[in-house]
Amino acid sequence: MKNPQAYKPALIIIDMINDFNFHHGKILAEKALNIAEPINELKTAFHEQDLPVIYVNDHYNLWQADLDTIMNHCRNLVSEPILHEMHPSPDDYFLIKPKHSAFYGTALNTLLHQLGVNMLVMTGIAGNICVLFSANDAYMREYQLHIPHDCTASNDDHDNQNALKMMENVLKANISSFYENNYNISSMFSS
Repeated sequence: MKNPQAYKPALIIIDMINDFNFHHGKILAEKALNIAEPINELKTAFHEQDLPVIYVNDHYNLWQADLDTIMNHCRNLVSEPILHEMHPSPDDYFLIKPKHSAFYGTALNTLLHQLGVNMLVMTGIAGNICVLFSANDAYMREYQLHIPHDCTASNDDHDNQNALKMMENVLKANISSFYENNYNISSMFSS
């Protein structure tokens, strides 16, 4: 593995701006709220080190990469606690995606190249769908991957664990948590 100093990471937050208006949405909303705190702790650490934070989100047939429009569309009784916790900061990037992968039909790869990023810390929902598909596409583009196990959630915990195992075994992702790395971003890359 490369020298950790050679890595320039970006934090990718997938689909946490969500209306949860679908089958099992309430279940996923509860699980999303549980991962909001560790994702926010990672986000704070990235901001403290002037590292990029990139939200990649469904477009909800609005087709507007406008944060306020998406937030207003997603706001409801189920989503409000998560939206409150996961609101992007002014310096964060916000992209919309048409399908499951954060790379498919988006400017993500171009943005990452312009930022000089070669390591992705991927978080969000659902771990067994959008995070998994995004991680697969990142791996094919030769990014190093870290997917903290406490920063992804799926409707079913067993499915989430299976997705994490696949990302670890097949995509060579580090799945240790930010806590296990003593809240140190650079130590996340040396395992």
